[in-house]
Amino acid sequence: MLRLPKVMAEEIIAHCQARYPKEACGLLAGAEGRVAQVYPMTNVEDSPIGYAMDPKEQLRVEKQMRANGQRMVGIYHSHTASEASPSSVDVRLAISPEFSYVLVSLQDRQQPVLKSYRIDGTTVIPEEVFQVQ
Repeated sequence: MLRLPKVMAEEIIAHCQARYPKEACGLLAGAEGRVAQVYPMTNVEDSPIGYAMDPKEQLRVEKQMRANGQRMVGIYHSHTASEASPSSVDVRLAISPEFSYVLVSLQDRQQPVLKSYRIDGTTVIPEEVFQVQ
């Protein structure tokens, strides 16, 4: 289960909306499945159908996480024209079953959908998102 403060879910969705029609991406930091901070990242692909994080920016953010006593607990990105479920590319690029993979669908921009998954190899497991205050 991913424990995500409501204000941070709103921050993720706002970042995704702001980047539309391109995909947005970012990192989630915290501990034990609870998100403590959202780190919006630059999508260097600048694409509506894919994303890649800037390696230098990612390294800087990971150092900042360590300095703050945080660790990465997840990765988020948006799907601009499809459902909030991992694509075959998302599954192939998943780096660890320890992370939550949060997807925001902007298929209906008036009603964005946020879902989370764990990905272990080719196995995709839906993960409950518990929005806390």
